[in-house]
Amino acid sequence: MLTLDYMQHEPENKYFDRKSVKIRPADLGRHISAFANADGGTIVIGIDDKSRKIEGLNSVGDEKINEFINSPKNCCRPMPKYMYEFVDVKSSAGEEDRLLLLHISESVDQVIRTINDETWLRIGDRSVEMLGENLINLEYAKSARHYEDEINTDARIEDLDKDLLEMYKRSIDADEVSNEQMLRARGFLKSRDGIDYLTNAAVLLFAKNIYQFYPNCRIRFIRYDGNYAGVGHDINIIRDKNIELPLLRIIDEAKDFIASQLREFTLLDANSGKFKIVPEYPEFAWQEGIVNAVAHREYALVGSYIKVSMYDDRLEIESPGKLPNIVTVDNIKDTRYSRNPRISRVLTEFGWVRELNEGVKRIYSDMERFFLDPPVYSEPEQTVRLVLKNNIVMRTLRQNDRVEEFVGAKLWDQLDNLEHTILSYMIGRGAVKSVDLKNHTGKSVATIMKRLNHLIEEGLVVANGNKYDPNRTYKVAQ
Repeated sequence: MLTLDYMQHEPENKYFDRKSVKIRPADLGRHISAFANADGGTIVIGIDDKSRKIEGLNSVGDEKINEFINSPKNCCRPMPKYMYEFVDVKSSAGEEDRLLLLHISESVDQVIRTINDETWLRIGDRSVEMLGENLINLEYAKSARHYEDEINTDARIEDLDKDLLEMYKRSIDADEVSNEQMLRARGFLKSRDGIDYLTNAAVLLFAKNIYQFYPNCRIRFIRYDGNYAGVGHDINIIRDKNIELPLLRIIDEAKDFIASQLREFTLLDANSGKFKIVPEYPEFAWQEGIVNAVAHREYALVGSYIKVSMYDDRLEIESPGKLPNIVTVDNIKDTRYSRNPRISRVLTEFGWVRELNEGVKRIYSDMERFFLDPPVYSEPEQTVRLVLKNNIVMRTLRQNDRVEEFVGAKLWDQLDNLEHTILSYMIGRGAVKSVDLKNHTGKSVATIMKRLNHLIEEGLVVANGNKYDPNRTYKVAQ
């Protein structure tokens, strides 16, 4: 990718920067810090970053070139991992010369600062200094500090749920120990200037009223009517529930509620000849998704919460924060790391949390065992999203049940199978075009239009747009 043409002419970006040979080696520190604290990148030295003319290196002499090469070591603390290489070029003056490329690796588990104790981050094509809350969030992301270990100056031991504390002491065979002794021994109670303070982890786990201290410690469940999330006049939310509890109660509450929203269907087992009950999703898969979201989310992100979205065809679990540290969507099955080790340990002692990769592996295997698509992990914006897809049997059951309820059993029986299919498709997707229905059903446009006109006459479907407009849309009447 880093051809000479690219290095000279392409705009600088998140992974690439060019610097004039006139730059002081000490001034490279901020850019090295920025790349190391982001996703890594390359600094090309010897191309003027304004005119983009190829200057080359030879004119500055070996001493300064060596200073450039050693700048990650001399200008940053700790030194990031890096490599360097020379590229032979012809300068703009027509002379044989060289460029120096510094390839800076991403720092996985530590923040890279300049020797002046400045911290930078590569954002787009700029190196931006991290200050205040932005610096703290970067340190959380790099595990240079743990939000769960920081003190909460507002909460007191009296604000904790005594029943939860007793349950926890029983789980670790510490019944005879006082609550204060237990909290201090487990790092949940710290002293500062002679005053004892609870940590964030202690309050998140044991608080009587979690909303008083952490309004974002909640799981929001949203059930949508169809396969999409409508907005405005097309909003299609049919269930919206917030579960706001301390971590040691929120998992059980969420499991019980979500289980009540899931469907089961009866299937004839071809091998045994007997009917069996099949759940919409493997129980372990969605429950482990909830547990991982609770254990490994980024609690420092204000205003963010865990969201579980149920559609006809899938279940989505979104957790605030990127995947922790060295874990990526590509290695999540085989790499373990906990953003909140103290919280995870407590949840493990209650029997909820397995090692991250162990649980994820079983999510994959259970989905395969149920003949379902593999789980899909992604990182949209500042979240981790897990998508579990159900099968066509469940989708059809959900759609047909809802359409029949909307239409009414009597009228439903008077409609033909194609009209059933059209209505189910519309409810799952909102406004559709006749060509969408043609592609979905395999029927001609003329056949589709005949059924649509009948459904419009029955008041079940409404059209939007001129009837001669090929972009005219149809949707189920409200």
